[in-house]
Amino acid sequence: MTELSNETPIKVEPEQLSKPAVVFEVVNGIGLVLGMGLLWSLELVRNAYFGLLDRWNVKARPRTKVSAFPPGKPRRRSVHAN
Repeated sequence: MTELSNETPIKVEPEQLSKPAVVFEVVNGIGLVLGMGLLWSLELVRNAYFGLLDRWNVKARPRTKVSAFPPGKPRRRSVHAN
């Protein structure tokens, strides 16, 4: 195990950002906040909607049997292709 007193301190110098880089970072932060706020508000609407359905005792839609093939006798296909 190494001792902390023997390690040399690391000098950290932050990089100076240019004005366009600062503007980009600020606009990026504002976009992230607005996007998260939009998702949060949509989640509130969704929770309110499903809470209302629960209060009204609305049951979920029944699952219908879905098939790629329609019911009934299959259509005859011609042997010769045009």
